[in-house]
Amino acid sequence: MKHKVKSSKVKTSFFCLLLLGGIFLFLFAVDQKANGLGNKTPVYSYQVVRVFPHDPKAFTQGLVYDQGFLYEGTGLIGKSSWRKVELETGKVVGLVKLPDRLFGEGVTLWEDKIIQLTWQSKIGLVYDRQTLRLLKKFYYPTEGWGLTQDGQHLIMSDGTAFLYFLDPQTFKEVRRIQARDEGIPIGFLNELEYIKGEIYANVYGTDRIVRIAPESGQVTGWIDLSGILPEKDRRPGVDVLNGIAYDVQKDRLFVTGKLWPKLFEIRLILLN
Repeated sequence: MKHKVKSSKVKTSFFCLLLLGGIFLFLFAVDQKANGLGNKTPVYSYQVVRVFPHDPKAFTQGLVYDQGFLYEGTGLIGKSSWRKVELETGKVVGLVKLPDRLFGEGVTLWEDKIIQLTWQSKIGLVYDRQTLRLLKKFYYPTEGWGLTQDGQHLIMSDGTAFLYFLDPQTFKEVRRIQARDEGIPIGFLNELEYIKGEIYANVYGTDRIVRIAPESGQVTGWIDLSGILPEKDRRPGVDVLNGIAYDVQKDRLFVTGKLWPKLFEIRLILLN
């Protein structure tokens, strides 16, 4: 028995080393591509247009904008929620706390509802947007990371290179795509936003956003947001970039991160 336990630990340790090595190589490849090295895919930098307050206790997992308000999903066990927030002031005007056992993830709006994923529970939650009442639950076979919609389908990420298109009524998978740049799968896709016919996705653990064609999965561009949160605002506990929202009426793009004290409106600048 002890021998089996020891053998299992060795295998687990070896697997962890392989996993860490794979993550390192992946992030290195992402960095090279985002900097345009040996790559024809467009790369963008940014200009900060305006800065808004953001709750530094919000572990941002999902973000969407509508009519002056942000709808934000937050994570962490025992602290997960979705909330309605005034863009200008950062004031929370509506909040639903998730059960302590659930780790909140991406959110999106669909008609008069707000839909939120959870991480490893494989449970989705549907709320009435006005009353904040829980209407139903749905289930999916993967982890839940990011969520957006294109007017026809919900689009979900699970931390891999795949994006899943779901029927918004039945929540069943309709199709899927794999994000690829020059044939290389781009994994760790996290928070999502559908903007002008493209899917924008945070690449978890990096300061990069990748733009993806929803028909093919082909990467159409990289956005490098390095340095957007000033060092003076990187207090202990501040986590990674995560959170993309778009104002359709005024053509404004917003980004933030987990436990960040600020939310940024940005303008993209083409580098190559």
